[in-house]
Amino acid sequence: MQIAYRGYVKYNVLRMTGSTQAESYPPELIADRQGREPSGSNAANGTQKYGWLPYAIIAALLVAIYYHIAAKLVYDWYTIPDYSHGFLVPLFAGYLIWDKRAKLSTIPVEPTWRGFSLIVLGIILLILGVYGVELFTTRMSFLFLMAGLIWTFFGSRMLRELRFPLLVLILAIPIPAIIFNHITFPLQLMASHIASNILPMLGVPVLQEGNVIQLPVMKLEVAEACSGIRSLMSLFALAVFYGYFLERTTSRRTILALASIPIAVAANVVRIVGTGLCVQYWDPDKALGFFHEFSGWVMFVISLCCLYLVHRTMQLIRPTTGKKA
Repeated sequence: MQIAYRGYVKYNVLRMTGSTQAESYPPELIADRQGREPSGSNAANGTQKYGWLPYAIIAALLVAIYYHIAAKLVYDWYTIPDYSHGFLVPLFAGYLIWDKRAKLSTIPVEPTWRGFSLIVLGIILLILGVYGVELFTTRMSFLFLMAGLIWTFFGSRMLRELRFPLLVLILAIPIPAIIFNHITFPLQLMASHIASNILPMLGVPVLQEGNVIQLPVMKLEVAEACSGIRSLMSLFALAVFYGYFLERTTSRRTILALASIPIAVAANVVRIVGTGLCVQYWDPDKALGFFHEFSGWVMFVISLCCLYLVHRTMQLIRPTTGKKA
């Protein structure tokens, strides 16, 4: 056995130095070495062949579980104007992942069972959402499951790099009705109150009763659709996208996203004031018809311009520095 081992080592040395003596070395040792090489190759091929099978099975299970949930979500994007921006959010999240592809490829795969805690939490949320008929909970469970799967199979560093694309997906999920109503009604009252204080300055006497503005000609009701929540949510999502592409630091991106809130509220107040002026000095029917719809688009464009001005002001005060987050 020792002689064979020495001969095997000598064969390798001669082979590495390019000596022709290796060719004349005992064929049983050459055959023994060559006979062992394919076994490792087959093992590698087996790993490559079945390495993605668990991921494919998990993906198939996720599709089977969340197909109807996702279909209802897309239907809500299509039928609820407040969430029409939802179609853009998954595309943006996908672009974020594609943009990080070079960095993601360098992150070592470090599987860990610690991610199983998020998987369990996602399953619990899914069960509670299904039995409680709460769409928001079932939709959020998908994000927890995805985060848990990434953490479990690829490690915490991979999850850290993908957390922003996962968080962005929250913008596409309609919030629960109870929270939605708690947001829209204060917005209605605030917009009505501010507009009721501005209109008299422009020569239009008003009397405010809650979200109803009594004009000399007619009553102007600031309904839920006129609360500004639609433009606020769309502008907030666009501010997140805008900040990612044009800013490098998280703090400046956060400032841009938060700036979209007062901009959207102010734009809605201007729209209500404009509608009141048209009712008083032009034609009530046209004011509540053409002008009301057209002004919504105009004010949204103006809101985007205001967001750009905020960004330019930030750059003038302190130019962008630092690495891209």
